[in-house]
Amino acid sequence: MAVQSRRYHYEQQRAPIYEALERFRQMRVVPFDVPGHKRGRGNPELTAFLGEKCVGVDVNSMKPLDNLCHPVSVIREAEDLAADAFGAEHAFLMVGGTTSAVQSMVLTACKQGDEIILPRNVHRSVINALVLCGAVPVYVNPEVDQRLGISLGMSRDQVQRAIREHPKAVAVLVNNPTYYGICSDLRAIVRMAHEAGMLCLADEAHGTHFYFGGGLPVSAMAAGADMAAVSMHKSGGSLTQSSFLLTGPGVHAGYVRQIINLTQTTSGSYLLMSSLDISRRNLALRGRQVFHQVADMAEYAREEINAIGGYYAFGKELINGNSIFDFDTTKLSVHTLDIGLAGIEVYDILRDEYDIQIEFGDIGNILAYLSMGDRPQELERLVSALAEIRRRYQTDGAGLLSQEYIDPDVVITPQEAFYADKESLPLRKTEGRVCSEFVMCYPPGIPILAPGERITGDILDYIEYAKGKGCSMTGPEDPEINYLNVVK
Repeated sequence: MAVQSRRYHYEQQRAPIYEALERFRQMRVVPFDVPGHKRGRGNPELTAFLGEKCVGVDVNSMKPLDNLCHPVSVIREAEDLAADAFGAEHAFLMVGGTTSAVQSMVLTACKQGDEIILPRNVHRSVINALVLCGAVPVYVNPEVDQRLGISLGMSRDQVQRAIREHPKAVAVLVNNPTYYGICSDLRAIVRMAHEAGMLCLADEAHGTHFYFGGGLPVSAMAAGADMAAVSMHKSGGSLTQSSFLLTGPGVHAGYVRQIINLTQTTSGSYLLMSSLDISRRNLALRGRQVFHQVADMAEYAREEINAIGGYYAFGKELINGNSIFDFDTTKLSVHTLDIGLAGIEVYDILRDEYDIQIEFGDIGNILAYLSMGDRPQELERLVSALAEIRRRYQTDGAGLLSQEYIDPDVVITPQEAFYADKESLPLRKTEGRVCSEFVMCYPPGIPILAPGERITGDILDYIEYAKGKGCSMTGPEDPEINYLNVVK
């Protein structure tokens, strides 16, 4: 596959799926296949909403357009181009979001009973994969920045200790970066994993731009990781729900394809696939320049926000060479507690009163997600709104919680807990019991509770506090989260 990737090295201006769809459009084929809207004619309201060009290429797999489950022509060529652009041995087009890429990565590495070393501040998709395959998590509880209340990366000694104490673990999984932009020492972790005969997997949902930006943290493939889940629709510019799964030379691509096909749709969306194809081309040709500009905008915004007073837009000054080995300077993360407001409160005010939609707000911080479509004048609007919010709403902050992360007490595996006999109890009656479902704020989608973990008073306090502040809580069977399912 490495030879095939190099074959396309000078053809990154190509977009094979997009080109095939354009040829198909010109053929004026009469459709006696699915989808049933028949190029939009059968659903005029949908066509009016999305446009004729869009629904006209919402088509089914056919010989000229290849098949996502078993690509042999234009999709295969698009994958080879993506592998070359990202420096991977192989790349898989994923149309189930980075969730499906992360789950395929874990399911490739792990079978029932296998141990996998990972930080506890992972996205729920990682733990979902453990529910599916029956692997056993070995959590490396991250350090916490006491001022910001956020979890950090995995330190080298924590990973080394976990490897030493669990020598039969099959893989180490790393966030590269965290939602807040914090990176672990990925090269060192890859080296430690490989020396122990383990795979190294990277959740790069928020690190697509690492492959195309100068001065940014190292990408998983450049660091020698075996697999990486890359969320192209976040910072890469593709349509929502489209991602790449990248693999290195030590991973059997044919087996990965079989794993992907266990859960991914057999009716891959050509809207999503062509968006991956076109966006990969855009990044390969213009990404370095684009993300240099994004990083510069984020740095300017940090300086302006910090000049307001009360807020703390944090950046590279946090780097300590270990648990914060590097920082993604495109991330505009802002600590808000010093103006007496929780992050989610600032998030709500920005949306409701200033028509500014940021990525998320949690207990103590907000994140404004900057990428290729942002402009300086919009950043100025954000900075001005934050200054006005401080002037209008600042309080002394009495009674605010700051801690975003609580160490879990893992009692049984996620799979055992999820499928166990369970009962539903009022929230406060669950203390001391073992949870059998997820509870999280979304975004970021990092579980407060996961199946198999003991419910403590601190966790219940946090859930009630987050609910009261207006965090978007998801996961439990009870949508109001007044009840939780626990293991009988």
